[in-house]
Amino acid sequence: MSHSSSTNLALVIGGGGAAGNAWAIGVVAGLAEAGVDLTETADLVIGTSSGATAAAHVRSGIPPAELFAAVVAAPARPGRPGQPPRQRPMEPVFDQLRAIGAAATTAEGLRRALGAFGLERDATFGPEETEKRRALVAARLPSQDWPDRPMIIMAVDAHTGDAAPLTRDCGVELADAVTASTAMPGLGPTHRANGKNYVNGGVRSSENADLAAGYATVVVLSPFGGWGDAPLPPGQFEGLRKMPGTDLKSQVAALREQGSRVEVLIPDADSRAAMGIDQMDPATRIPSARAGFEQGKREASRLKFE
Repeated sequence: MSHSSSTNLALVIGGGGAAGNAWAIGVVAGLAEAGVDLTETADLVIGTSSGATAAAHVRSGIPPAELFAAVVAAPARPGRPGQPPRQRPMEPVFDQLRAIGAAATTAEGLRRALGAFGLERDATFGPEETEKRRALVAARLPSQDWPDRPMIIMAVDAHTGDAAPLTRDCGVELADAVTASTAMPGLGPTHRANGKNYVNGGVRSSENADLAAGYATVVVLSPFGGWGDAPLPPGQFEGLRKMPGTDLKSQVAALREQGSRVEVLIPDADSRAAMGIDQMDPATRIPSARAGFEQGKREASRLKFE
């Protein structure tokens, strides 16, 4: 796609668990509070993994202040943000995902291997698990309909390892697209829709910012940081291995080389503290949203586009 207008803006929301999702909503609301409303100005929104749910909220037509209020008004869930993580059932799966990543030699091979792992693990989940996951995802969406304005929800074909950018024209319902984008191999079943099995879009890239190629301005919200300049605390799941070309830094460099203005927001020190060491913990949502809101207000000045 080709875009030349200086107002042409793509918003990219990367994956980052419960904390990252809430942080992204907080940032969008904080930016809007300071006069930069990305829910209005974004011509395209791209969401991956937990960023897919955030993208559906950003595209819902609900004002950013209301999106933020809904996150911080949610009942606090049990958990211990900032405390050492308990041994969780997902830890052995994370170890397997790391091992698969370490063994891969190409990005394509990594996607195929992770897809195969997801399909292999499907046998350990009953059919009711798939329905349960989809119902949970659907319940979190502000609408069951695809928005009128362009949005891409990123998933990966579990059988082929191919990128599967899902849009309103792809024949997959929105709840299925978001469930597919959040289906982490091994942690839950692959998600079947439209005759295909899908796994998490983060299998390809945490952000998939390259899908914004051709846009004059690209704003990336990356809960996992992407740059690797701030080592994560022990016990934190660092996301899937980034192969050359799929990491945020190289995707941003390629976009800039093509002439896009790219602004990347990663959690600052306050936001990282709020997100704690277990971004999958729902108890991190409220503090992460609040920290994101304050960060968004602070960062708005560099996102003034006029």
